[in-house]
Amino acid sequence: MRDLRVEVDGRAIVDGVTLRVLPGRVTALVGSSGSGKTTTGLALLGEYPPGARVTGEVRHAAEGPVGYVPQHPASVLNPARRVGALLHDIARPQVRHLPRAERRPAARARILRALADAQLPDAEALLRRYPHQLSGGQQQRVVLAQALLLGARVVVADEPTTGQDVLTKGRIVDELSSLTARGIAVVLLSHDLDVVRALADDVLVLRAGRVVESGPAERLWSAPRHEWTRRLLDVDGPRRPVPPAEDRVMDGDSDGAGDGVGETGGGSDPVLRVRGLTARHRDGARRPATVLRSAHLTLHAGECLAVVGRSGSGKTTLARCLAGLHRDHDGENLLDGTPLPPSLRHRDRSQLAAVQYVFQDARAAFDEHRPVLDQVARTAVRLRGADERAALAEARTTLARTGLGDDTVRRLPGALSGGELQRAALARALLAHPRVLICDEITSGLDTVTRRGILDLLSTLLEDRAGLSLVLITHDLDTARQAQRIAVVDAGEIVEQGSAGQLSTAPQHPFTVSLMETTARLESGART
Repeated sequence: MRDLRVEVDGRAIVDGVTLRVLPGRVTALVGSSGSGKTTTGLALLGEYPPGARVTGEVRHAAEGPVGYVPQHPASVLNPARRVGALLHDIARPQVRHLPRAERRPAARARILRALADAQLPDAEALLRRYPHQLSGGQQQRVVLAQALLLGARVVVADEPTTGQDVLTKGRIVDELSSLTARGIAVVLLSHDLDVVRALADDVLVLRAGRVVESGPAERLWSAPRHEWTRRLLDVDGPRRPVPPAEDRVMDGDSDGAGDGVGETGGGSDPVLRVRGLTARHRDGARRPATVLRSAHLTLHAGECLAVVGRSGSGKTTLARCLAGLHRDHDGENLLDGTPLPPSLRHRDRSQLAAVQYVFQDARAAFDEHRPVLDQVARTAVRLRGADERAALAEARTTLARTGLGDDTVRRLPGALSGGELQRAALARALLAHPRVLICDEITSGLDTVTRRGILDLLSTLLEDRAGLSLVLITHDLDTARQAQRIAVVDAGEIVEQGSAGQLSTAPQHPFTVSLMETTARLESGART
């Protein structure tokens, strides 16, 4: 790529980018949201925004297609078709040269190999599911399997570890490393600096569409020259911890499992108590699959509880059960001692307002045809009965406290960055005046600077809003350490829970230990 410039409506979103992608090497593009990483990556495929004016040159020396793994996998997975059918569409043309009787088994063998290479276990069951029945991390790995099936000589990986737990991140690092060992060039677009450090041979730092610094990864990490590079790499700078809940000890036993051992005590009654929660998914098989078994949790006023686990472990299903978004479950969810109806449709207005859910994909949670301000204000009208004028005034005030000005929130969602939309989603949930705020991987797709801002905002909310409690669903241990307590989920069971300090320094369960060890390996930049 030489001197690429991409203009939309007279504004340069990529300005003078030059790079060389060599066989068997990983070239990483890093930068904050809106820096031009994705536009640059898509240019390697010959794809540009509608109406874009493009100058510069992009040339491919290698034969074969360029594979692309997008940041939001659901956008490229047909929701009406099962995973097996989606992958078979790619594998079918590759086996047409075989005798007819051999084509189907050969295609299936290729599909299963690609799923295994993408670190997706239990492939037979997964092939029967629809995309919406997969976690965000599983969707991401299905798209990676599609790219591997294509046999591309260049793979553009756009945030491939977004939404992934640390163990899966380690496997993806190994998998992408194995691609380069076969002579495949990898272009890594990422805000995940641990993954970049572990994988990249060469790094380009983008800001506002321009390359502000580039060079070998080792040099850039050890001696960054540009101020913006230093800000991005400042992952160990000061963070605001979540404030402690008043007058309570949050140190429950660390050996808590599905039987409820390890639940926090506390001097007051819990705001939310989960008893024996067992949830199932129906994936086309005769018997529904149990994805969560006998979960027990408590949450007190003013407390932040982080739920950590690998992709597909059941943590998002747990959160959706609390919010009434997943009906097929047994057990009890008690709000102030009163059982919550399993389904959202059977909850009254006060119960809907009391438990609010902020989704991982904030963009998908907004109507693209209505201004952000109107959608945020609507929550106060529908759930609290506020009049429209008062709702708009409160929405402006709340949005401003999250860092979004009036000019920004009057726009349509498509004009906001991912970080801005995530702040707007938080503001919308807060207008319900909730008792419990559930945040599902809300920082997983954000760069270091924006992620830290969101975490600081959550800390401020817990300080300023009396009675608000937070459930933080995350795969990222660094994010989880901001909470007072952590519950670790593996294979549908809560295997350990306790104070954040206790689990970080003295984990007991083998799975928790492996999370800590893999995190340390990625942070050190090791590939094996």
